[in-house]
Amino acid sequence: MTAFKQWAKAFLYGGTKRFCVVCGHSARLFRTYGSVPRKDAVCPFCGAFERHRLAMHFLRSHTDLFDGLSRRLLHVAPEAAFEPIFRQVAGAGYLSADLLRDDVMERMDITDIHHPDNSFDVIYCSHVLEHVSDDRKAMREFCRVLRPSGWAMLNVPINAAHTFEDPSITDPAERERVFGQYDHVRNYGPDYKQRLEEAGFRVALTSPADLLSPSEIDRQGLGGPGAGEIYFCRKLSNS
Repeated sequence: MTAFKQWAKAFLYGGTKRFCVVCGHSARLFRTYGSVPRKDAVCPFCGAFERHRLAMHFLRSHTDLFDGLSRRLLHVAPEAAFEPIFRQVAGAGYLSADLLRDDVMERMDITDIHHPDNSFDVIYCSHVLEHVSDDRKAMREFCRVLRPSGWAMLNVPINAAHTFEDPSITDPAERERVFGQYDHVRNYGPDYKQRLEEAGFRVALTSPADLLSPSEIDRQGLGGPGAGEIYFCRKLSNS
């Protein structure tokens, strides 16, 4: 970022009403974002969304990610706000992956992961499975390549009372109408947790209220629907 852009952002967003735990910046406000606009959505300094700020709180307070030990970390569809952080903590064990992007370390179809069983200590995959036709197979693959002592964070947007999918809907405009985005293939409901369990995971849910006080939820822009919940997964012993 150029010196002018840094100055401009400090001028436009300088203040202390909001705080981003991902980059450590305070701000007067977060940027509005979304096809249905959400206020306080995006950190103007690092680009972190509500879900990233919630995830970072959980990663720091409820996982061993920052303990300084080496580990194999699979980062699917790497977010710009997280990639440098994960690279630093995982070192040579970091692997970014995506099916379509060229700026990743490995082209990967998560329904057919070309790595042996028990390959990774950590899997981070956020807001990806709603794009995947056979999400159950992807979940089983994540479980297969996760080490027994490892953990995965497999977050998705929950925007339905019960998971709804219709493979016959292939037109992008119709997908956007039904699923809210042209490249989504389903709307998940709370039964998403059951899908993960059927794939071989033990799942714990965490919401913003489990981690922060009401005043901090407001300060960090986590009071709206964009924050979602954390789906923290460990491999069942018989998986």
